[in-house]
Amino acid sequence: MEKKRNNKPTLKEAVLGFIITMGVIVLGLRMKAGMEMPLMLGAITAAMVSLYLGNKWNDIQESIVDGIANTAVTNIILIFSGILVGVWILGGAVPTLIYYGIQLISPKFFLPITFLLACLTSVATGTSFGTIATIGVGSLGIGTGLGIPTAMTIGAVVSGSFFGDKMSPISDTTNIAPAMAGGDLFEHIGSMLWTTIPAAIIAAVAYTFLGLKHSGGNIDYELINQISATLDNNFNISLLTLLPFVLLLILSIKKVPGIITLAVVSAFSYLCAIFTQGVTFRELMKASVSGYKSQTGMELIDKILSRGGISMLMGVIVLIIISTSIGGILERSKILQVIVEAMLKKVKTHTGLILSTMLSCYAVVGATGNMVVGMILPGRTFRPAYEKMDVHSKVLSRTLEDVCTLGNSIIPWGGAALFIQGVFGTDLSYIPYAILNYTVPLFSIILAVTGIGVWNREGTPVNELKTTAILETEH
Repeated sequence: MEKKRNNKPTLKEAVLGFIITMGVIVLGLRMKAGMEMPLMLGAITAAMVSLYLGNKWNDIQESIVDGIANTAVTNIILIFSGILVGVWILGGAVPTLIYYGIQLISPKFFLPITFLLACLTSVATGTSFGTIATIGVGSLGIGTGLGIPTAMTIGAVVSGSFFGDKMSPISDTTNIAPAMAGGDLFEHIGSMLWTTIPAAIIAAVAYTFLGLKHSGGNIDYELINQISATLDNNFNISLLTLLPFVLLLILSIKKVPGIITLAVVSAFSYLCAIFTQGVTFRELMKASVSGYKSQTGMELIDKILSRGGISMLMGVIVLIIISTSIGGILERSKILQVIVEAMLKKVKTHTGLILSTMLSCYAVVGATGNMVVGMILPGRTFRPAYEKMDVHSKVLSRTLEDVCTLGNSIIPWGGAALFIQGVFGTDLSYIPYAILNYTVPLFSIILAVTGIGVWNREGTPVNELKTTAILETEH
């Protein structure tokens, strides 16, 4: 089985190995047999390809461990997210959000308000996962009560959540991207405004249009009153239940590490639930592990509130472990590196450089399911090319974020997409409504082609340089 040792694969071998691995995954997904086995078969295929290329099994096994290790912190955050969802429902925070939301928010403007609220929360906290697990779950309940299609509500939440994940100075991805590109954090954020703000405006307008379209009928006030009464009869509706969310915002703004923040907020949520709802510690423990099981007698409310707990996200964690194992194998086998380097050899212009970066980012995120790895590998590989072609590092860092941070939530086996499906108990029907996540990359392409928002290493727009060169030639 062994062919060669300690050598890079040829381009043909790398491309073929990549296509076969991804082909097995896509074929399995098309059979609609779940996501676990297609990814597992993809991991086995990647390992077989690596063995064929002459890598030792011990090296492959080590690459699997390294791939999983890259997501250890993410998985711990997922566990805490599951705990918070269960405890915040039992503790009355989510019911309180739903109770006031369906009474105060007009169905016509629910989607744009949800999008903007998720934007503000994610910018303040620096976390898309935290925003989805808190504001997202509450918004789903409000949207259901107002008769808004579930996929649209989730799409608006996802768009807003990842707006902040890529724009907040306290977000991990916002810091990783300029670090890989060799740039400055705030120059990076300023560069992202060129693609993110126009896309956010389009998303807000689109959500307003969708809200107006899907709220044209009469509002079912009887249903809203029934939901409100059911929540009021089963929970102590109080603004005090929202104190854990306030604490989450404060700790995030103060840049307290994510795991510590979630641990402290979880403990505080326990105390608030005991104080406001009179629940026992045992009930909180059960909600933390198995989630909250709603038994209000109203099917709609029971469906919305029966969620949360560590068990809710264990399947997601398993999928992330498998997908990052695939990424670890492909990276250690140098398959991804060879493909990315081959792209670089064909690049002659700044347009080609940016588009190649985008393509390589999608390939790496698609292969690994991990947005951070998607930034690290192309970032390191393309950085010398940006320097050589005199393109500013903030263009590279922006491109990494535009693709990796946003793309991970619309690739079916991406860690973010798996998390979204786990928290909301949904399928991939939300993707068409995650408008920001595919509108931003479109603006990246437009800027790459037109040269607008692209600078040389001294900060001069490339279009200015072209104009100067033409004038000098004419004289």
